[in-house]
Amino acid sequence: MKIFTFHKGGIHPAERKLTAELPIRPAPAAPVLTLLLSQSIGAPSKPVVKAGERVAAGQPVAEPGGFVGAWIHSPCAGVVKKIERVRTAQGYPADALVIERDAESGERYAYPGLDPAQASSEEIVARVRECGIVGLGGATFPTAVKLVPPEGMTPECVILNGAECEPYLTCDDRLMREHADEIACGAYCLMRAARVRHCYIGIERNKPEAIEAMQRAAAGYEGMKVCVLRTKYPQGGEKQLIAAILGREVPSGALPVSVGAIVDNVATAYAVQQAVVEGKPLTGRVLTVTGEGALNPGNYYVELGTPLLSLVQLSPEAERVIAGGPMMGKAVSRLDSPSTKGLSGLLVPGAPDAGKMQACIRCGACYNVCPMGLEPMMLARQAENADWEGAAGRGVMDCVECGSCAYTCPSRRRLLDWIRYAKSQVRNLK
Repeated sequence: MKIFTFHKGGIHPAERKLTAELPIRPAPAAPVLTLLLSQSIGAPSKPVVKAGERVAAGQPVAEPGGFVGAWIHSPCAGVVKKIERVRTAQGYPADALVIERDAESGERYAYPGLDPAQASSEEIVARVRECGIVGLGGATFPTAVKLVPPEGMTPECVILNGAECEPYLTCDDRLMREHADEIACGAYCLMRAARVRHCYIGIERNKPEAIEAMQRAAAGYEGMKVCVLRTKYPQGGEKQLIAAILGREVPSGALPVSVGAIVDNVATAYAVQQAVVEGKPLTGRVLTVTGEGALNPGNYYVELGTPLLSLVQLSPEAERVIAGGPMMGKAVSRLDSPSTKGLSGLLVPGAPDAGKMQACIRCGACYNVCPMGLEPMMLARQAENADWEGAAGRGVMDCVECGSCAYTCPSRRRLLDWIRYAKSQVRNLK
């Protein structure tokens, strides 16, 4: 059996898939849901409802704020209590719709189901757009926009990302095991929408049950193939996945479609199937609660807008919570903040490593593991010196923020933090 992988850099952190054998189950329904209006990589959405208005489950409540934006729908029937400023998980202010659940109402807003074999590309793209589907691997790029590439760029295939290379997280693994048929159907919908005849589903070989389930499901569709990936981080990075499966390198600053690929997460494909075939908009997602400090580990289906505090129970020794995984995740400063489309997990790690940051010894380890071939130690130094033009010239915007550099640094330098800061400043230069 051929094993696919990328060949530049990469690391092998401990997997710690503590929740891999725990089936998906619904999280408790929160009495009040807080829907952030910023749930995609584009401009914030704009409310189409007012305070005091009753809404049905699945009803659109906010429209895209721009071309690269997404619709937002109410996960429950209830009343819009207010539109206010709240704090995100990282403590930033953001606008949100607050909806109080009406447990007695069964009112539901639904879209008519489509037959993906008969629906046109335009019909599928329109459904994906109106159902608010974004990339659920973390990037939250609106899927409908990705399916209509810029003029002059023609996709050749769809690549589904089922690598889930981030330690601890298991939500994609469980989704593939339990909903393989729906994911394969969603992949077929994406193929039809993009007008391509090939789909490659990349799954790391440490997920044998998911591989077997997806192989069975993919067998029912012509041109769909499961590619078994080496267990290597960051195998699930968009550019690394393309390099592994197609053997092509995405040029600096270019889109994946420039080399013929449209890449989507397996959770996104599941959401696409639900939208196209079942007529269900994106109102929730599967996420993992995990870590040595979590008292209720598991894989949960969570309605959007659910308070994080109701999802995770902390041990007395727990000192922090991370949104996402240990490599690319970000510390949570407010557990009263709501869940979003881009949240794939809540990690409560054990006691932090007592090692202290030291001076760079210029060992080059961070350069050797960088999957983009960058020089993280130099980029971090330029960030410390506020040399934004120098950082831009050294390719800081090509960083995929995988954290391999910080993980491997023997001096425990905060390389990724500095590089993220440099990227934000370089964006301001433009």
